[in-house]
Amino acid sequence: MSAPRFYCPPPLPGGTRFELPREAASHAHRVLRLRVNDPVQIFDGEGGAFDARIAEIGGKRVVLHELQTCMTEAEAPLRIALAQALCGSEKMDWVVQKATELGAAEIWPVQTQRSVARLSGERAEKRARHWRNVAIAACEQCGRNLLPQLHAPQEFGAWLAEMRAMPDAKFILHPEGSPALRHQPPPLGRAILLIGPEGGFSDDEIKMARLAGFAPVRLGKRILRTETAAMAGIAALQTLWGDFS
Repeated sequence: MSAPRFYCPPPLPGGTRFELPREAASHAHRVLRLRVNDPVQIFDGEGGAFDARIAEIGGKRVVLHELQTCMTEAEAPLRIALAQALCGSEKMDWVVQKATELGAAEIWPVQTQRSVARLSGERAEKRARHWRNVAIAACEQCGRNLLPQLHAPQEFGAWLAEMRAMPDAKFILHPEGSPALRHQPPPLGRAILLIGPEGGFSDDEIKMARLAGFAPVRLGKRILRTETAAMAGIAALQTLWGDFS
């Protein structure tokens, strides 16, 4: 059984003892019920990680010792950027969680014509903080030491304008796209995967995406839900050019 993992904001300790942040300490003590000498791992979300053992635990305080640099690396060789049309809050949480587990390096929430959710201002900032916490929990579970880059929600047209000049491999999932993702040229940099909302992209949005260099592709003969499409698309990219092969 792998040791429990805890996210600790950088910088990680340079000494031989380290006190867990209060929230992580409470989880270790009250939820996981860890004890003195139990092994744990801490990571900073920027690639750094330490193996350690519990020296003291009680109340709201957990102190670690025997810190040793952890060399385990869980990042995929293919940098996948997921652009997900905003969907319902529970679905969006699920997408962020599973995309993180599957190895996505970046996540862009984009506002499309048929997006159910509408975010702006303070509400958008609050949701972005929530998604970051979802990603942190997913990294704790799946063994990643590097948090995915979570971009602020952006309007679809403005986001496409930024992507137009990007030389990356760009794919948009569409029921009428090419059926053979494997026949696409292998990505030389990032692979950007664009997923539509519950009601799908409008015809104008499909045209805009194609003009910005996105190749329409489909996965099988079935129409997938937005959250299913995102996970299936990432898994397909990882299988062809990432670390699933």
